[in-house]
Amino acid sequence: MFSGIVEATARVVSIEKDQDNIHFTLTCPFAEELHIDQSVAHNGVCLTVVSLEGQNYTVTAMRETLERTNLGLLQVGDEVNVERSMLMNGRLDGHIVQGHVDLTARCVRIDEAEGSWEYTFEHAFSQEMTQRGYFCVDKGSVTVNGVSLTVCEPTSNTFKVCIIPYTHEHTNFHTFEVGTVVNIEFDILGKYIARLQQLNA
Repeated sequence: MFSGIVEATARVVSIEKDQDNIHFTLTCPFAEELHIDQSVAHNGVCLTVVSLEGQNYTVTAMRETLERTNLGLLQVGDEVNVERSMLMNGRLDGHIVQGHVDLTARCVRIDEAEGSWEYTFEHAFSQEMTQRGYFCVDKGSVTVNGVSLTVCEPTSNTFKVCIIPYTHEHTNFHTFEVGTVVNIEFDILGKYIARLQQLNA
């Protein structure tokens, strides 16, 4: 379980394909504090640490994860948003994030807003996806590449988020361009409500 408050960015130092899996080795400021079997969110994707060596650690993504997320697009040198699992004895500064990415979205517009930035994302849409809770509501929560954000101006297949300078600088949002593919996790509460409606129909 995560909060969507990114701790740092990690940099990909090597990528190794192993049948349908990919092993990603990364370096980040808290790498030496990690342990084998620990969960870390990478661009919002929960992955398990499988090996450690100094400032570097390795995680493995299986085919289903690679097909559903943007991890398969990563290249050596790319920045990745990382967050260790949430401690249950503190404040929940973001929102409840599972690290289970629902789908990817594409950045379709970036606007500067007098010191902040507005990003618009477009994602796939169908009635079936809506029934599963894959949708946004105005002023609700969404996770973009592991960052907990507030939704603005949602439509059936687009939404906008506003990024303050601190988030822009300390996550990989500053690398985004029109066309960048990001990981999206919709609010878990919306998914439960959608499921209950199905069962009670």
